[in-house]
Amino acid sequence: MNKAFVKESDDDDEEALLLARAIPAGAKNYITPAGYQRIKDELLQLIDVDRPEVVKVVHWAASNGDRSENGDYIYGKRRLRQIDGRIRFLTKRMDAAEVVDPSAQHGNDQIYFGATVLYQNGAGEQHTVTIVGIDELDPLKGKISWVSPVARALTKAREGDLVTLQTPLGADELEILEVRYPAPPPA
Repeated sequence: MNKAFVKESDDDDEEALLLARAIPAGAKNYITPAGYQRIKDELLQLIDVDRPEVVKVVHWAASNGDRSENGDYIYGKRRLRQIDGRIRFLTKRMDAAEVVDPSAQHGNDQIYFGATVLYQNGAGEQHTVTIVGIDELDPLKGKISWVSPVARALTKAREGDLVTLQTPLGADELEILEVRYPAPPPA
């Protein structure tokens, strides 16, 4: 089939659009130093290792002749597009990133970006969350985005405060039991 009639979706571009919408208009893309380093490491891995390997395979596959039915060539070109899309995405994320070191707040009992918060909801369940950037979120490990409803409800509150979280089921009272920040690195 002629390539002109085939629409191939690029999942990375769709991912970029979804994540771009997660940042409120006019806000910065806050990220911890560790999160920024992970993005940088992934970008360097793609540029220095993954992309050159795929380029070698595509070059070899192209030298085999007929490219229209050459699976290595077709898959390799598709993989190159995915890698290039991911490189563009990561580069844009790094350019827009505002690195915030949570250890600067060490000893503070008020909740800001980078805080690890232990709270209790109205049902008596305790939860521990760390407020991180949208590129770092991992709800299963308790890392929530600073733009999430829970993080927004907790921000600027202090240990012992009660805050109200609006949920689809109605308002829920959260009691803040503990606020921690990582210790600054030794000098």
